[in-house]
Amino acid sequence: MYLSVRDRPASAGRTDGSAAARPVGRVVITLGLVSLLTDVSSESVAAILPLYLTAVVGLSPAAFGFIDGLYQGASVLVRLGGGWIADRTDRPKWVAFSGYALSCVARVFLLFAAGAGSIAAVVATDRVGKGIRTAPRDAMISSATPTEHLGRAFGVHRTLDTIGAALGPFIAFAVLWMIPDGYLTVMVISLGFAFVGVALLGLLGPDQRVRPERAGPTPPPFRWKDLTDRRLTRLLVIAGTLGVLTVGDGFLYLTLLDRGGFGAVWFPLLYVGTNIAYLALAVPIGLLADRFGRARVLVAGHLALAGAYCCATVPASGVVATVATLALLGTFYAATDGVIAAIAGRLVPVQARTSGIAAAQTVVAVARMVAAAGFGLLWVLIGPSTAMLGVALALLVVIGLTFTPAVRLDRAGTEDVGVPA
Repeated sequence: MYLSVRDRPASAGRTDGSAAARPVGRVVITLGLVSLLTDVSSESVAAILPLYLTAVVGLSPAAFGFIDGLYQGASVLVRLGGGWIADRTDRPKWVAFSGYALSCVARVFLLFAAGAGSIAAVVATDRVGKGIRTAPRDAMISSATPTEHLGRAFGVHRTLDTIGAALGPFIAFAVLWMIPDGYLTVMVISLGFAFVGVALLGLLGPDQRVRPERAGPTPPPFRWKDLTDRRLTRLLVIAGTLGVLTVGDGFLYLTLLDRGGFGAVWFPLLYVGTNIAYLALAVPIGLLADRFGRARVLVAGHLALAGAYCCATVPASGVVATVATLALLGTFYAATDGVIAAIAGRLVPVQARTSGIAAAQTVVAVARMVAAAGFGLLWVLIGPSTAMLGVALALLVVIGLTFTPAVRLDRAGTEDVGVPA
C-alpha cells in the first residue's frame, strides 16, 4: 500500500517539522532568490540575442530558428540524466548546483564567442546547465511543500524567478541605451549575476532531500518503471502536443518588430513586459490551479498563447496590440511553467519525483525545439504574419482536443503517489 503525503508525519521529506505549517518555506524562498539572480544573468543575454544574431551577426530567420531550437531543446540531452542522478543519490541540491555552475562557466566563454558557431556552442552549454538543474530544484520545492499548497509554492518561486527575468532585459536595455554597441558589457554583467547565484545556492541553500526522513520502511531505489503511471503518460502526451505549437518568444518579438511601431533599441523591453505580466499572475494562477485543477489550467493557459500570436500579427502598429501581446504571453507562462512541475511531481512514487518532473520538462523542451526550427522555415516560406496566424489556428484546434483528457487527469487525481508503508 501507499502512504499519502497528507498522512505523513509533519517532518516527512522536510528539513524541519515546522515546515508543514508553512505553505511556502525557506527552501522555496532560497531557491527563488537563486533563480532570480540566475535569470537576471540569462535573460539579459536572451533579450539581446535575437536582435544581435539577426541584425549584427546577420543570420537568416531559418538560421536563428536553429539556434533558438538549441536554446529551447539542448537541455533535453541531460534532463532525465540529472533527474536520475538526483533520485539515486537523494542529493538534489548538489545536482542542481552543478547545473547552475555549468551555466556560469558558459557565461565566461560567451565573452569570447564571435561567430554563429561559437555562440551556438555557448548557448547549448548554458541550456545543458539549465537541463541539469531544473528538475532537482523543482523536486526540492515539491518535497518541501504540502500537496494542497503546491500551486502557491511554485507560483511564489516563479514570481521571484520572474523578477530576475524582468530585471535582466531591463538592464540590457539600459546598457544599450547608454552604449549602442554595448553587447559585451551586457555579457560581463550577466556573468557577475550568475556567479552570485551559484555562490548563494552553494553556501546558503538548504540540502533538501526528496525522500521522507522518518522511521520505518524506506522507499525502494529509483526504477525506470516508476515512470510508467498512466496519468504521467497522459500528461506527457498533452504537454508534448501543445509544445509543438509553442513558438519561441524571440520569434514573437521579431514579428512585433517586423510589424513596426518601435525602434530596435526598445527590443529588450519586450521581455520586461512579458515578465511583468508573469510576475503579477504567477501566484494567483497557481492558487487557481490548486482549486480548480492543475491540468485544466495548463491546457487553458495556451488560449492566452494563441491570443498573443493573433495580437502580434495585427497590421496596425499601435501600442495596445503590443502590450496585449506581452500580457497574454505572460499569462501563458504563469499558467504553464510551474504548473506542469506541480502536476508531474505528484504522479510518480516519491523516489522517482525528480525524474517524473524531468520527463515532463524533457517532452516540453523537445516539442519546443521542433516548434522553433519549424517556425523558422515557415517564416521564410510564407512570411511571419501568415505563419503566426497558422500556428495560432492549429493551437486552438489542439487545445480543444486536449482539454477533455486534462479534465480526466484532474478527476483521476494528482495527489502524491507516496511511498510504500
